[in-house]
Amino acid sequence: MRVIVTRPASQAGKWVADLRAAGLDALSLPLIEIAGPPKPQAVRAAWQRLAQFDALMFVSANAVQQFFALRPQAFDLAGPRFFVTGPGSREALLQAGVASDQIDAPDDAAKQLDSEALWQQVQQQVRMGWRVLIVRGTTDGGDGGDDSAAAQGVGRDWFAARLAERGALVEFVVAYVRRAPQLSVNALALLQVAASDGTVWLFSSSEALTNLRSMAEGQSWSGARALATHPRIAQAARLAGFGLVCESRPAVPDLLASIESLA
Repeated sequence: MRVIVTRPASQAGKWVADLRAAGLDALSLPLIEIAGPPKPQAVRAAWQRLAQFDALMFVSANAVQQFFALRPQAFDLAGPRFFVTGPGSREALLQAGVASDQIDAPDDAAKQLDSEALWQQVQQQVRMGWRVLIVRGTTDGGDGGDDSAAAQGVGRDWFAARLAERGALVEFVVAYVRRAPQLSVNALALLQVAASDGTVWLFSSSEALTNLRSMAEGQSWSGARALATHPRIAQAARLAGFGLVCESRPAVPDLLASIESLA
């Protein structure tokens, strides 16, 4: 069975390798491209103020990687907690040099690995007056400002609201830009074939679906199959017209079980 992994190139490799190891014809077709921050000075300023924050929340592994790309040399990371929503972001923090006992993430057995599950883990820590920095991305063409609820994303907006209810002071910094990639002729041809040949499209972002629809305007997806790693992404796939949509936790064993159920 062919499986198309639509994650950004920097995150797709491990999933592709693991799926291939399980005997699947997995390949990467990134539908989101990641670039550095629109305002690098804002990220550098956040680093200089790191000691002022009680916690930093990273929305994705991309947020970790792009934020730490501007880390001052030999900067001391002791002090704040580091909040992430899943194992990919946690691994990115570990690779960046954050101690494991400073990291908070949802339990690996949680039904969903998202902002809501993260809140269940950290809510008892948060105190009145805590300062929390949420490190996020923005879509291409955005101004990089921190005031747009839509740009923050549904989960991050919800998480920020819970923090505020606890009396925390929340700030945002944009560490990267998401944009639609320019697909090659071969990639566009694959896209058209995979719309109806039984390929499983693996989505871990609603924005990937938005970009796919834009790249293949007028393409029918009624004969296509999608596997989504969150209910909100699954809903986006249904709205895009995918004929069969399944949901799975974003852990490889769960993905494999879901893919097998589509066979």
